[in-house]
Amino acid sequence: MIDNFSLALTHGLMLLAAWRLLRRPDLDREDAPDAGASRRGKWGRRDA
Repeated sequence: MIDNFSLALTHGLMLLAAWRLLRRPDLDREDAPDAGASRRGKWGRRDA
């Protein structure tokens, strides 16, 4: 049987993560990316 505490804990943590992501202030802005971002590669590293 699945423990109710483990279900509540995991779902609570997912709810907290989603709530924190949705409350980020940069989600409401549509600013142009900075000039350095266009020179960065796929994973944020600088390409030579």
